[in-house]
Amino acid sequence: MRQLHAIGVKMQLLLITFISSTVIAQPITTPRTPSPAASVVQTIGISTVTVKYSRPSVKGREIWGQLVPYGWNVQNFGNGNSAPWRAGANENTTIKFSHDAKVEGKPVPAGEYGLFFVINQDKTGELILSKDNRSWGSFFYEPDHDLLRARIQLREIPLTEMLTYDFIDNTKNSSELVLNWEKKQFPVKIEFDVDNIVLANAAEELKGSTGFNWQGYASAANYTLQNKINYEQGLKWIDQAIAINNSFSTLSVKSNILRTMGKTDEADKILNDAIAIANEGELNIYGYQMLNAGQHDKAIEILTLNTKRFPKSANCFDSLGEAFATKGDKKNAILNFKKSLTMNPPANVKANSEKFLKQLGAL
Repeated sequence: MRQLHAIGVKMQLLLITFISSTVIAQPITTPRTPSPAASVVQTIGISTVTVKYSRPSVKGREIWGQLVPYGWNVQNFGNGNSAPWRAGANENTTIKFSHDAKVEGKPVPAGEYGLFFVINQDKTGELILSKDNRSWGSFFYEPDHDLLRARIQLREIPLTEMLTYDFIDNTKNSSELVLNWEKKQFPVKIEFDVDNIVLANAAEELKGSTGFNWQGYASAANYTLQNKINYEQGLKWIDQAIAINNSFSTLSVKSNILRTMGKTDEADKILNDAIAIANEGELNIYGYQMLNAGQHDKAIEILTLNTKRFPKSANCFDSLGEAFATKGDKKNAILNFKKSLTMNPPANVKANSEKFLKQLGAL
């Protein structure tokens, strides 16, 4: 019995040891210190750039030339290759492009890359994008896996305690990624061919559910118009929109594209077709567009047409009054504002007519 009891005690001790080992092998998630993880995302057009990194702090240390060596560094761990700086801490910093891009003027395919820097004593540096994006630091850096290298010029900045990535100087097609740490800034110019990316994406989206409604084709066509690109493709898209919905909205886009292409006669014909089927709101908006463009007579023509089509609308007469007032025709402006007030107008229309009549000295 004593022997069996001793065996049982030993088994219990082995079980406790096994459980303890298992618990030690599966620790809980705890805060990462002293270099917490971070990420920053910038949208350029419809493309995104994502940087994931860890944030070491200066903590009074000498950074450049000491903690981060100048030039290339042979480390005492890893594959023994001379290596650049990991541009952060812990795992190597990564940068991800959702679409093909240009980095410092050089082409970079869409994808995720390891991001490294080299800093020199003369305030120059070198950017490196590596096809390796899952390494720890730069201990296993392989120069043969580089996708891109580019020279950069470092800048002096006020003290930044924690290493920080940011995007500055954003434009329609570009942004500048900067690494700020201690008193140095590492700038990287990133560009996308935004218009062609948008058009290529539109073509793909229109193959799906977006292509089952006229709005998708119309918005794609309108993009070509607003950004002055690929009008021929814009015409194809707006014709598909018109086939689904022949309306003032779709016809006016086609008219504007044709006019921009110098096809004035065709544009005028399509515009007349659009005006012929326009509703009250569409004519009103078009009239104000002409007014804002300084085409007072055209605005008055359109808004007069609206009062004839919708003679019971106080808003039509209020809008026509504004057109006359803007042109400087006080008599006709007063006439139309007073007409609007006789039609029991909505509160906002009434307020607008009364405001103008006061300005014109007629109320």
